Amino acid sequence: MKLVTYIQDGAERVGAVLADGLVAFHAGDPRLAVDMLTFLRRHEELLPLARDLVARNPEGARVPLDAVTLRAPVPRPVAMRDGYAFRQHVATARRNRGLPMIEAFDQFPVAYFTNHQAVVGPGALAVLPHHLRHLDYELEVAVVTCRALENATLAEADEAIFGYMIMNDWSARELQMEEMQLNLGPCKGKDFATGLGPWLVTKDELDLEVTPQGEVLHARMTCEVNGRLLSDGEAATMNWTFAQLLQRLSYGVRLHPGEVLGSGTVGTGCLLELNGSKVTDDLWLQDGDHVAMAVEGLGRLENTVVRREGPGVPPTLVSLGPRHPDAGGGR
Repeated sequence: MKLVTYIQDGAERVGAVLADGLVAFHAGDPRLAVDMLTFLRRHEELLPLARDLVARNPEGARVPLDAVTLRAPVPRPVAMRDGYAFRQHVATARRNRGLPMIEAFDQFPVAYFTNHQAVVGPGALAVLPHHLRHLDYELEVAVVTCRALENATLAEADEAIFGYMIMNDWSARELQMEEMQLNLGPCKGKDFATGLGPWLVTKDELDLEVTPQGEVLHARMTCEVNGRLLSDGEAATMNWTFAQLLQRLSYGVRLHPGEVLGSGTVGTGCLLELNGSKVTDDLWLQDGDHVAMAVEGLGRLENTVVRREGPGVPPTLVSLGPRHPDAGGGR
């Protein structure tokens, strides 16, 4: 099932996409008049009702796709993390900067928190002028949880994955490079937007291989900018599975239904990597550029970059300076 969150007549609704439009859950069954987070939390009760409604496809619940505005399928995740699971991307990006591969990459999977309140779906991506200094896309897949996890096994982690969607980890590279000199993470280079969509696909519709390390999605991943194919990768080349990521993330921590986890960038999946490899020549996203990501089975997520008015650069402040001669640099 392909689940969507959409706006119609000013109201946010949830439904399922079919070949000839979508089925509006609230119009077909009042028990399904819920938001996506509620649907995920109550999936054992509500998913069978939704499947029955979609199978019946009653005329009174049918809505043309062009009559609604799609939002991100999970517009307000409980939390959102992004992984670092594709070795090709990490190795290439480091090699392009004259750095060796990180040995620790093959020892354990990692992920960082990103801004779960800055999720965007298909459509316009509004950015400030400073974001346009080396604005980049990052081609990823993401999963969303539907069960609580703590100290999970790999099997429990896979069972907690409700479905998959495309993720675009929008990146303002100049801001990112400035702040990462302080070794604290991407911070302002990432927190302005993360794209999810166009729909959330349940696992039964996808080509998933069961392995001892967890389920592996087989799907071609591509990204076009203004109609030009730039990125072309394969989801199955993840070196860490989502189950392995979730297992580590749940160590000593309770994860909740409605948390989103991205894969990290697939090999060739961003301009930073492509420019460094000389596939592209100092190419960065500009006002008006159209970015279209496609993942087999997950649809096509399309956005247009729009420059909005605002401060040209973040505020420059004056530090208090050293407060004590023996002060360290830790936190």
